[in-house]
Amino acid sequence: MIRRLLVANRGEIARRVFATCRALGVETVAVHADADADAPFVAEADHAVRLPGNTPAETYLRIDLILDAARRTGADAVHPGYGFLAENAEFAAAVTDAGLAWVGPPPKAIAAMGDKMAAKALLAEAGVPMLPTWTDADEITDFPVLVKASAGGGGRGMRVVRDAAGLAEAVASARREAAGAFGDGTVFIERYVERGRHVEVQIFGDTHGTVAALGVRDCSIQRRHQKIVEEAPGVLPAEVRERLHAAAVAAGRAVDYVGAGTVEFLLAPDGEIYFLEMNTRLQVEHPVTELCTGLDLVRLQLMVAEGQALPENATDPHWMRGYAIEVRLCAEDPAQGWRPATGTVHRFAVPGVDREFGNLRGIGLRLDSGVVDGSTVGVHYDSMLAKVIAWAQTRAEAIRLLAGALARAELHGVTTNRDLLVRVLRSREFGAVEIDTGFLDRHEEVFAPLLPADQLPLVALAAALATAAARRADAPVLAGLPSGWRNVPAFPQVTRYAGPDGEIEVRYRLDRSGGLAEWSTSPGARTDGPPTDAAAPAAAPTPDETATAGGPASHETAADAPTPAVSLVQVAPDRVVLDVAGVRRAYRVHRVSSEVFVDGPDGAASLAELPRFPDPAAELAAGSLVAPLPGAVTRVHVEVGQRVAAGDLLLTLEAMKLEHPVLAPADGVVAELPVATGGQVDTGAVLAVVNPE
Repeated sequence: MIRRLLVANRGEIARRVFATCRALGVETVAVHADADADAPFVAEADHAVRLPGNTPAETYLRIDLILDAARRTGADAVHPGYGFLAENAEFAAAVTDAGLAWVGPPPKAIAAMGDKMAAKALLAEAGVPMLPTWTDADEITDFPVLVKASAGGGGRGMRVVRDAAGLAEAVASARREAAGAFGDGTVFIERYVERGRHVEVQIFGDTHGTVAALGVRDCSIQRRHQKIVEEAPGVLPAEVRERLHAAAVAAGRAVDYVGAGTVEFLLAPDGEIYFLEMNTRLQVEHPVTELCTGLDLVRLQLMVAEGQALPENATDPHWMRGYAIEVRLCAEDPAQGWRPATGTVHRFAVPGVDREFGNLRGIGLRLDSGVVDGSTVGVHYDSMLAKVIAWAQTRAEAIRLLAGALARAELHGVTTNRDLLVRVLRSREFGAVEIDTGFLDRHEEVFAPLLPADQLPLVALAAALATAAARRADAPVLAGLPSGWRNVPAFPQVTRYAGPDGEIEVRYRLDRSGGLAEWSTSPGARTDGPPTDAAAPAAAPTPDETATAGGPASHETAADAPTPAVSLVQVAPDRVVLDVAGVRRAYRVHRVSSEVFVDGPDGAASLAELPRFPDPAAELAAGSLVAPLPGAVTRVHVEVGQRVAAGDLLLTLEAMKLEHPVLAPADGVVAELPVATGGQVDTGAVLAVVNPE
């Protein structure tokens, strides 16, 4: 039996495997890069070994270092997690050659499925349906097509091409990304099916000849061909489900599969299914299968690695009950082309979580997270922070439970895709299962922030009031004075913030009893609503009024538009309650240095308090394009003096394993280009200056 298990991975999946190990009494070993030294998975392991460096090539992809860590800690088994070396046949063979138990499929099966072209040929002979495929771009005459990496997965190296003109660049770009992510730049091309659904079957094999299907998952909601919403069981006709089960089991038997695996298919609108790939590892989305079957898939992996047979309840897909939906919370900005975000996670709190990393029965929420308060999100690894999973008796209940928990979550410090996930879950189309892999391309409305534009002034007011209360509470003298009190009461308090889409200035005045006498805001323009003009202060309160509103809280632009009355009910450094036109609205406020995070009933916003006297030297030249995060410049497409049009590709930045294009913001001329191919840049570094025409 396995006594001490080394997990050759990091983050959320390492914590997930450790949770099962603790339940079974198995000791754990973590390996970590320097950037992960203080990560939660390292703290939770019984033993931890440093892998010097930060990049995957220096650390988590070093087979020799991982095997040495196993030897030094006395581990007798290795679990690869997912990503990095999880589907590396050489690693699997090296583990077994070292006399260790390998918690995964045989190296032969990994190799057979690792080369996607060879896998297609092998499984086609086993009767698994396939899409038309090419390796020579010159043979393609019909579009659209999909360029795919032969090695690896996770959507990396994928490009949709709709005409011959874009094929060559798509192939070249896919090769670069695949080589960087997997060390293999080989690509192939498939026919692209419009409006197809991405469905997959969880399979499990043991050393006694059993290969079982554990149900179908639907993973059609994707960004950049990477899944962000997954559910089980997929809502499908029974006949389609049976065909998927049969094809998946046939694929597993064709390679004598052992352990956890996933066979992925494309479901065409006409009901035909086509093999996409087989992932020879545990999938990111495995929790939805666990919650519907009641099985711990990591426990099954360990049992199979020890030579045990699959239990009876793991061989019957009819054991599934209820519905589970999972979302991937990622550090990225969907509205900015899915730009990854880095920084410190100041607060990570999802309300109502019933269990972390484990099964739960009955209506409930599960959280599988790789971060906690204080975690650092860097540029070296994937942007996923956590998975939030809801289970309920019906799909509609699971959707409502998950969307509500996400909307109320406090996610402070790094930009996330939370708002988009909530809007997807609450959309009519998702509820009606009108979904496919192009869902996000057709529904621009889900990219809008949850916080309506007309509520930003109230959020800024709450931030200003809480900040003033915090400063008063910390005041070394006269601490008994009410927050915001002035010797000259007619002069307002003024606070300026950098908001979601520009600066916003808050002016307010309190009366002698601490009530809100008047307030106004001058917000910057927002992309999801009309700009708001500065508001004139309201008239002074009458003796029987507590306060009146002085800002355009409704974002009405007409001069005579009504504004709701606002009074101050409660103010504290971490909580502000406002009465808005007779309705109380509570705002939770969290301050970290000059950053203020406000969570309200309609959504959340992050504000940065601006200095009263900004440094003129900090201003950038007009037309400057700065790096949104640290990364490497992989290609420079223009030269100084070159004329460009709005949207032209200037250069390509690589961070978090993905390429990110830097585009010209307007027609103009490239005036400066201070970076070169291969150069490293930090956040805020000037990449180019384009003088607009």
